[in-house]
Amino acid sequence: MEDAELAAIRAARLNQLQQQAGGSGGSMPSGGFPGAQSGEGAGEESRQSEDQMKRDLLATVLDSSARERLARISLVRPALSGQVEQILLRMAQTGQLRGRVTEQQLIGLLEQAEEAQGKAAPKKVVYQRRKEFDDDDFDL
Repeated sequence: MEDAELAAIRAARLNQLQQQAGGSGGSMPSGGFPGAQSGEGAGEESRQSEDQMKRDLLATVLDSSARERLARISLVRPALSGQVEQILLRMAQTGQLRGRVTEQQLIGLLEQAEEAQGKAAPKKVVYQRRKEFDDDDFDL
C-alpha cells in the first residue's frame, strides 16, 4: 500500500515539475532581473531538474531489483546504463510500458543494447606472441 501511495506522490510531483519546466522553460525574457544569474546558472538548474525528473520517472517505472541492477551497471558501464535509461524513458513517455519493468525485462533490454553496441563497433582482437629464444648452439 505504501508503494502505491509513494508512486502516486512521485507521479504527481513529476507532473508538477514537468508543468513548471514546460511553462517557464523558453519564456524567460531577455532583460530578466538585474541580479539574475547568467545562462550558466540557469543551465545548471535546468539540468538538475531534468536529472531529478529522470530519476523520479525511472523510480516509478522500474521494479526495486531492476533499479538496483541498473545502478550497479551504471557504476561499471555508464554508457550502457545511460543508453538503457534513455530507452526506458522513451518507452515510458510513449506509453509502451504496462506496469513496472522487472529485473528480467531489464536484462533483456541490456542484452539488446549490448548487441546494438557490438554491431556498431566491432572489436579488434590483437594477438601478441612472445618470441622464444631457441638457440641450438648450447646443445652439446
